[in-house]
Amino acid sequence: MSRTLLVSPERPGAYPSIGAAVLDAPDDAVISIAAGVYRETIDLADRSVTLSANSDDVVIDATTSAAPVLRVAGGRLTLRDVTVRAGDAPALQLEGGTLHAERCELSAGFGPVVQVTGPAEVSVWHCQVSGGEHGLVLEDCTAKIEHTSVKGVSADGVIVRLGATVVLHDCQITDCGRRGIYAYQYGRPTVEACEITGTSEAGVLIAYDSTAVLRHTVIRDASGPAVAYGRRCRGEVVSCRWENTAEPALELAEPELVSVEELAVRVTTDEPTGADVESLLAELDAMVGLASVKDEVRSLIDEIQVNEWRRRAGLPIGSLSHHLVFAGAPGTGKTTVARIYGKLLAALGVLPKGQFNEVARRDLVGQYLGHTAEKTTTVFEDANGGVLFIDEAYALSRAGAENDSFGQEAIDTLVKLMEDHRDEAAVIVAGYSDEMLRFMDANPGLASRFSKTIDFENYSPDELTLIVQRMVAAQEYDLEDNAEPILQRHFAAVSQAANFGNARDARRLFDRVRKAQSQRLRRLGGMPGINELRTLRLDDVTVAVS
Repeated sequence: MSRTLLVSPERPGAYPSIGAAVLDAPDDAVISIAAGVYRETIDLADRSVTLSANSDDVVIDATTSAAPVLRVAGGRLTLRDVTVRAGDAPALQLEGGTLHAERCELSAGFGPVVQVTGPAEVSVWHCQVSGGEHGLVLEDCTAKIEHTSVKGVSADGVIVRLGATVVLHDCQITDCGRRGIYAYQYGRPTVEACEITGTSEAGVLIAYDSTAVLRHTVIRDASGPAVAYGRRCRGEVVSCRWENTAEPALELAEPELVSVEELAVRVTTDEPTGADVESLLAELDAMVGLASVKDEVRSLIDEIQVNEWRRRAGLPIGSLSHHLVFAGAPGTGKTTVARIYGKLLAALGVLPKGQFNEVARRDLVGQYLGHTAEKTTTVFEDANGGVLFIDEAYALSRAGAENDSFGQEAIDTLVKLMEDHRDEAAVIVAGYSDEMLRFMDANPGLASRFSKTIDFENYSPDELTLIVQRMVAAQEYDLEDNAEPILQRHFAAVSQAANFGNARDARRLFDRVRKAQSQRLRRLGGMPGINELRTLRLDDVTVAVS
């Protein structure tokens, strides 16, 4: 009969932490966890245990740690009804062994939320996975993911690679910065009755000798194709449906290797709904400050819409370039506005995809003469149909030498591509205002390729304070009311510096305030209450700004 160990910091005789219980637990023990926030990381090597919440609101929080929250090497871990929050490391990391997670909420700030390297067996049931760079990364394992949602990841929702055999059944994968599901290097996913929505690239991408079966799955709002099979990739597509994706919706490099049954249906509309455009404009309006920027973007959208109405009425329309210059200091929202602009162009039917590709000098410039043109062309082709955002574009024309032939070659190549494909992509170049003026002189035809320069002003102290307050709320903290004047005075002082980073500095300040709170609570000793864990006190802010 398995043994049960109770974890409750406030109950005499119980273990004060999960880690302490794990150290004493025999194999196959059940560790029953009382409600609370447990700020710890847990390492299990060749152990077999169950971590189970015995009430609601059990949170293991290691957002300030660089280590995985739960690391399992061999053995078996069962996780039930627990919320796991990671920082810049996985919430769950399995290095061989067995993992079973049910009714859990898993999140991370960066990297994969769940990372599995085999040989391993994995079962995930009725879980919520969010944040991080990737949702689940599964390699060299056998996995079954059921009734689970993956949302809000900056890159791929689910990665299946290195021979992993994975079944995804009745799962929802939404709002991914790249692909919903990405299989490569002999990955073998089976996707059944799933829904994939809101991906910046393909909904499902199968590459590098992988085999995938898709059945009764719906893919919506993908900036790339709904499903793409690369060369040497095999599989089946059965009774699937897609809506509002790029053309072709089903992209097969070698059609003879993929069986398509009960022909997949693509649902299209001749024009986007007004709600699509209005929701994107509402997202733009929700950004702090940037009044003039918002007005400029709205005027561009208005002009595009009127041109479309004139075209339908049989009236002539003027030529309209979608290439823009974003001028301003770092941290003023240029990248975020560029992403929204690309989505707006896609929603209006101006661009077929609306995907966002951010690059810098290193992505465009080659290592030898002739390589730069090839490299720049490849980057442009990858962005075709969406937005190519070149940050610090002025670096192409000033990189440490009077005769920077490589940077000049990139600019000259871009000028031609922008003209040849003016209706197929939007190029946005960004950087400091003065630097961008000089950049425009790098090629006689460069300035004429851009329809408008939008100036991004520095945030005011009040706006920066509001940005910090939004970060506080988003991370489920509470800031004492009397801290606001200190933030305003701090930003009024530091914003005068030449290298001030605007919202980037606001983020760094917020991180320092959290660090000050962590140090204060650690000095108190013992497990703080939930209100204390949420509250950022005046003293924390004072320490952070000093």
